Formats: sequence, structure tokens, C-alpha cells
Amino acid sequence: MFYFILIFWILLDQLTKYYVMNHFMLGESLTVIPNVFHLTFIINRGAAFGMLANQRWFFLLVAVILLGICAYYWKRLLKGPWTLQVGSALLVAGAIGNGIDRYLLHGVVDFFDFRIWPIFNVADIGICVGVALVIYHLFTSKEENE
Repeated sequence: MFYFILIFWILLDQLTKYYVMNHFMLGESLTVIPNVFHLTFIINRGAAFGMLANQRWFFLLVAVILLGICAYYWKRLLKGPWTLQVGSALLVAGAIGNGIDRYLLHGVVDFFDFRIWPIFNVADIGICVGVALVIYHLFTSKEENE
């Protein structure tokens, strides 16, 4: 399950970004639901909400550290409950997807625009849902953590 979700989410992220980059001009916005949801092509050079703009190498380092932590706990992740497996796969896939953008484009392609929230992408959804599932697992796990 872990590998399927990981590969599927990276492909979904990169294909949607590829589509947006090839069908929209930078800054172009398409109304899907007026005043609610738009597709708006931007390159985000920072993290969430544009924080730490132009810190490309810092974000790539964070992604590499995250991958290292997952590699260290690899066997535990693969044997864990679905919340840990799916959450970890989505988190890693999101980090890889945005890492690819940061490496190749020096920023992240964002396009989901709800007008009341910063513009985001498929990788960001994976990161947020992944973190939520991992936190859920940590709070509901019956194992004694020492």
C-alpha cells in the first residue's frame, strides 16, 4: 500500500503541474466556481503562505532529512497500521513532488485557488493529509513510547 500511494501521489502531483504549466500562462486564472474556486498558476518561491521565500536549498535539505527519517524507520512504517502507512506515503510523496519543483524550477507550481486561502497544489494536499494521519496515529497508538 505504501509504495502504491507514494508513486500514485507523485505522478498525480507532477502530471497536474505539467498540465497547468503547459496550458496556463504564469499568473493566469480560470474561474471554476465564481468567487469560490479558481485555477491560478503561480510559482511559489517560499513555503506555506510564501514564508521563507527564495530559500530553495533549505527546503531541499528539509526534504532530504525527511526522506532520511523515513528510511531509518522504514520497516516500522511498512508494518504499521494504515494510518501510518498512508500518512507517511502522502507526506513523503508531497515532499518529493515539491522537491522536484524546487530543484528544477527554483519554486513550486501552485494552482488550486480558493481565494480565502493561499494557492496550493496536489503535493501540499498530500503533506497536510499525511501529517494529519501520522499525528492521528501517534495519538491513538496503544504502544508504549519510551
